[in-house]
Amino acid sequence: MTPEADAYTITSIDALEALYGTPGKASLVKVTDRVIPEYAKLIDASPFVALATIGPEGIDCSPRGDRPGFVRIHDEKTLTMPDRRGNNRADSLRNIVRDERAAFLFLIPGSGTTLRVNGRARLSIDPELCASFAIDEAAPRSVIVLSVDEVYFQCARAIVRSDLWNGAKHANPENLPTPGQILQATSRREIDGEAYDREWPDRAQKTMW
Repeated sequence: MTPEADAYTITSIDALEALYGTPGKASLVKVTDRVIPEYAKLIDASPFVALATIGPEGIDCSPRGDRPGFVRIHDEKTLTMPDRRGNNRADSLRNIVRDERAAFLFLIPGSGTTLRVNGRARLSIDPELCASFAIDEAAPRSVIVLSVDEVYFQCARAIVRSDLWNGAKHANPENLPTPGQILQATSRREIDGEAYDREWPDRAQKTMW
């Protein structure tokens, strides 16, 4: 069946709550309005964050990866994250400039626990702050500063169900389209996919930071 809007579509909070019931106590007491020491340990261990932002064009979710602890805890109400080199689309940054609402979702390889942080973001180009995040003498052009509104951990069900960290179940890259193949298709062959895939590893190595 096609999932079109019909009589079976939930259209009110009352209907939603009738279907799912009320959350248990543990689901509510885990929420804090600041980074407590226990949550700080999760942030310090994470090398990967999904960054969610919103702007006039809609919602965006962007992957951010770096060395564990790349998101710094400035204080219990403030996090800082460097904006490393990318493709210069700056979708997330454009959104932050126009709408401060943002969220971080932290993943920790090997752990089923994820951490969600919701707040308000701004971009800083303070020279000292950017320089403090330099790797191999390459500093980020800007740093995302997140004012924390709420923090809470997510239970492990999603990670367990997906078996995300089980290497035996990882997809075989040979069965997936390469970035070059995708670009060749979306550009209607204006981009040479084979050349892109061949050149990308060296280009990425030179522009990692």
